[in-house]
Amino acid sequence: MRYLRFVALIATLLLLSTLTFAAEPDSYATATERFKASPEAQNYFNHAYGYAIFPTIGKGGIGIGGAFGKGQAYKGDKLTGNTSLSQLSIGFQLGGQAYSEIVFFEDERAYREFTSGTFSLNAKASAVAITAGAQAQAGTKGRTAGVSSGPASGQQLGSSYVSGMAIFIHTRGGLMYEASVGGQKFTFKAL
Repeated sequence: MRYLRFVALIATLLLLSTLTFAAEPDSYATATERFKASPEAQNYFNHAYGYAIFPTIGKGGIGIGGAFGKGQAYKGDKLTGNTSLSQLSIGFQLGGQAYSEIVFFEDERAYREFTSGTFSLNAKASAVAITAGAQAQAGTKGRTAGVSSGPASGQQLGSSYVSGMAIFIHTRGGLMYEASVGGQKFTFKAL
């Protein structure tokens, strides 16, 4: 049993390192513009208290998986600090992918909670996936899927704030049979 865990961990590390070098990192401006190009995300940019954006997150796993990315947090349009995301998952999963993620804060309470130093998303958290060609939403509210043909963003599925936060992801490459944001841990360091 320990041998299988060790093999899974090594495979995960190899997948993550492959994603890190294979995926050319987006700049913060490029990732932000990609999310702003979506009509539904535009509404969040117009009304959210703030947001945190992660231009490139690498994720991989074989039974045991992990994800990591660096980002920036904003109050309105003002940069307030740097943040990082990490995730460890165990269960049925296979593959690797690179994606961008944005977390919108509905109000000051949600922003303060996220920027308190360390913050974790619980099992209630779900994300709306934005990709050219296919979209999916998985979470405690059920599962939905759709198709689009937009080159930079698809027509998004509806999202709403859960515990003061709304999350969108944009898959940049790879193939991963497993999609979740629950269990993500964030650290924050003010500028």
